[in-house]
Amino acid sequence: MHPALLSRHRAVMPDWLALYYRDPMEITHGEGRHVWDAEGKRYLDFFGGILTTMTAHALPEVTKAVAEQAGRIIHSSTLYLNRPMVDLAERIATLSGIPDARVFFTTSGTEANDAALLLATTHRRSNQILALRNSYHGRSFSTVGITGNSAWSPTSLSPLQTLYVHGGVRSRGPYAQLTDDQFIRACVGDLEDMLGQTRPESIAAMIAEPVQGVGGFTLPPDGLFAAFREVLDRHGILWISDEVQTGWGRTGEHFWGWQAHAEHGPPDMLTFAKGIGNGMSIGGVVASAEVMNCLESNSISTFGGSPVTMAAGLANLAYLIEHDLQGNARRVGGLLIERLRAVAAGLPIVREVRGRGLMLGIELVDADGAPSPQAASLALEYAREEGLLIGKGGREGHALRIAPPLSLSVAEAEEGAAMLEAALKRVQSEIEGKTQS
Repeated sequence: MHPALLSRHRAVMPDWLALYYRDPMEITHGEGRHVWDAEGKRYLDFFGGILTTMTAHALPEVTKAVAEQAGRIIHSSTLYLNRPMVDLAERIATLSGIPDARVFFTTSGTEANDAALLLATTHRRSNQILALRNSYHGRSFSTVGITGNSAWSPTSLSPLQTLYVHGGVRSRGPYAQLTDDQFIRACVGDLEDMLGQTRPESIAAMIAEPVQGVGGFTLPPDGLFAAFREVLDRHGILWISDEVQTGWGRTGEHFWGWQAHAEHGPPDMLTFAKGIGNGMSIGGVVASAEVMNCLESNSISTFGGSPVTMAAGLANLAYLIEHDLQGNARRVGGLLIERLRAVAAGLPIVREVRGRGLMLGIELVDADGAPSPQAASLALEYAREEGLLIGKGGREGHALRIAPPLSLSVAEAEEGAAMLEAALKRVQSEIEGKTQS
């Protein structure tokens, strides 16, 4: 760590702008699945800048596309025809599974969800939104108002009225002991009960993450949102799938998270961001023409659809598909989760290892079985000392988040699992020592 840089950071940045680690680190460069800090130490990156470095650090195909486009023109805005934007929109529209799809590009997932909320409330002429408990959808004024995680929702003021339903957390809460089928029926019953206490026709949309990202990589049984969709369709309520973290094949089994719940077709809208740009600022909304075109006022995007970011997205998506990184996420992620479950079997601090593909969560608890943010913070520190970067999340900040680039090799998965095992054993030992003392 450079103390002078940390001091400068604290002098000009908000107090609420969080930094990882007791001694925050400066990442100076990366290559493949590795990054280096300012002291020259190399780390295996199992977090990818919050699930954003999707393919690899310094991927030659992406850096070349960015450099070549920047050499031609960097910016023009959406007021002019933009070939890279149209090219990427065509690919995403086809991949989305949404009929007659239209794509609007933004610069972040927050802005994408914000735009989806604008479309839903305009189309339905309502400001009521259904969201899931433990959810996270961004940091704008509207998206914190639909975030069901108080740690990430700094104000109760909102332009929206939000009603929260159960379903995103499978292994905790009142339905945890049910079978998957019973869990789905109970959550649908909860949704129908909620709708019975309001006017369903006045609700604009349900927004949900197929796997809750900031919530600690929690996920429902496959088919839950299909069951929800049956109820929503009876009332004309739109379904927005927040694919900011789950999209682009990260879950391995599916290209989009919603495809684990596809019995009644695709969502009315899906939002995306993060991985598609491999670090460049790209977000967006996909919706049917009927929904997308419901706005009656003019609108543009100054930076959404930038020629440079679109060139990066095209190159990154092409690499992802040509190298079957979704298949790699399924294969390597399957090996990794089994390795981590074997590690967890001997560690009482680990309550659960969950997730799919290369989107895995480890929930940590104290000696009494209560969520332990302290254990998660220690695990982050000790993993860093081992040479591994991971993230954390969960309602209490007690879950580790593992989301490496989708090109992760089997050898790197084994290496990372070994480093994480060493870190968790240190945490277990420290917690046991404090309990005994």
